[in-house]
Amino acid sequence: MLPLTPPDRARGFRIASVPPTRPLVWLMKGWADLVHNPLPGLAHGLAAAAFGALLVAGAHNRFWLLAGAFSGFLLVAPLVATGLYAVSRAREQRQAAGLAVALGAWHPKDSRLVRFGLLLALAGTGWVLTSAALITAFAGAPVNSPADFLRVVVLSDSNHVFEAWVVLGSVLAAPMFASSVVAIPMLLDRPHGVLTAVATSVGAALINPLAMALWATLILGLTLLGMATLMLGLVVVVPWLAHASWHAYRDLVRPGEPASTR
Repeated sequence: MLPLTPPDRARGFRIASVPPTRPLVWLMKGWADLVHNPLPGLAHGLAAAAFGALLVAGAHNRFWLLAGAFSGFLLVAPLVATGLYAVSRAREQRQAAGLAVALGAWHPKDSRLVRFGLLLALAGTGWVLTSAALITAFAGAPVNSPADFLRVVVLSDSNHVFEAWVVLGSVLAAPMFASSVVAIPMLLDRPHGVLTAVATSVGAALINPLAMALWATLILGLTLLGMATLMLGLVVVVPWLAHASWHAYRDLVRPGEPASTR
């Protein structure tokens, strides 16, 4: 039994075990939220697509920077989706779930979301700098375009820059994903502190490794698909995944009886 279980009960919640294919259910529920309340989601999606387009415009001839920036964006995306978690929660409670609800989530009564967002932003910035330094220092030729990245980094047989890039990215992404997969929805939904939310998120990942592996794969695959459509797919993918993430939190963090105080 994981040591997180007794404190979880003491705090009035428990971490649940879910089937490995449960992320598919999260996607279905997230799609239903998007279809029933499209305006907040599409507004967030348009903002994400516009941000992606700005990245491409600003770093189109510096693909070594663009590759790190896009992967760094995946680290901070859960924070960007905060307003859509609030929409899913309002719909769940049969309350009004419009754009005002989404925007209202960006005015928290405390600084917990801000602190956690700063941690994610620092992690994302660290990865962008690390990615850029690795590619520029060890690639066999300048990397200024996607074709250069494919030829010089991915397909090169004279160095192992791509392998090192993937390993370093995984080393950073795995703990960040585990620590944030339910942390931000939990901070929005419950009064617990950042450390409790992060510990709960890590606990959920440890208890459900197969489901979390599938969930991470779906997030990455759908995001790459959205980017591959000249960012237009992000208009739908971003809110879809955001709403689905709320349902992931609801499935993984269940109400529990507080421990006895005898």
